[in-house]
Amino acid sequence: MSSRGSSTTSRITEDEINELILKLQAVIPKSTGRKVTTKASASKVLKETCNYIKKLHREVEDLSERLSALMASMDNNSTAEGELLKSLIVQIISESVRDSVK
Repeated sequence: MSSRGSSTTSRITEDEINELILKLQAVIPKSTGRKVTTKASASKVLKETCNYIKKLHREVEDLSERLSALMASMDNNSTAEGELLKSLIVQIISESVRDSVK
């Protein structure tokens, strides 16, 4: 038996979609410079959101590569100063990850 059309199927309302679009608009940098309104089309906000996520992904990849290169160079220079720097970098990364999850 299909649940299509049954009263137990939960559906998102147009008001809920508009609310979610407003929330997305508020967190996407391109949108934060503009007044957050319902006038922006949902498709435009979703496209901006996808582009922003892709940009963040590229930035994470770039930073990860740079960090790997830095860590490798510190492994080659195993001095007390290098170990301290490595420890600080790991701590900063851990804090950044923890803060971004909040």
